[in-house]
Amino acid sequence: MLVLIRCLVCCFFLVSGHILWASDTILVKKDARLDLLTAKQAQINKRTAMLTSSGQYKGYRVQVISTNSREQAFRIKTELLNRFPDQKTYTSYQSPLFKVRIGNFVKKEDAEQFRKMLNRFYPQGVYVVEDVIEYNAADDELTQ
Repeated sequence: MLVLIRCLVCCFFLVSGHILWASDTILVKKDARLDLLTAKQAQINKRTAMLTSSGQYKGYRVQVISTNSREQAFRIKTELLNRFPDQKTYTSYQSPLFKVRIGNFVKKEDAEQFRKMLNRFYPQGVYVVEDVIEYNAADDELTQ
C-alpha cells in the first residue's frame, strides 16, 4: 500500500518535471473491535456457504441401493435401521428407481468413513452422494 502511495506521489511530481520522494508515512489506527467483527463475519460466511437457497444444510449421505424393486428398497432400509439405529435412513423415488440413503454428514470424510464400514455388509454399489441433510448448528458454533 505504501509503495502504491509513493508511486502516485511520484507520478504527480513527474508532471511538473521534478522528481521528489515523499518521506511522510501514514499510520492507521484501528479499533480492536474490528477484529471481532471480522471474525464474526467470517463465521457467518462459512455458515452461509453450507446452506441451500431454501435455508437447508448441504451435506452428504451414503447411498446403499438404487433399485426398481420397492420391496427390496424397504427391506434394505429395515436392515439399515436394525444395524445402525443411531443413523437416520431415507427412501426416495425417482422414476423408475427407489433409492435408500443413510446418514446426515456435514463432512465428506465422515461419510466416506461410514461408507467403508457399510461395505462390509453391502459390498457393491455403496457410495457417498451430496444431499440436503438434517443438521442443527450447536449453540457454541453460533458464538464462535
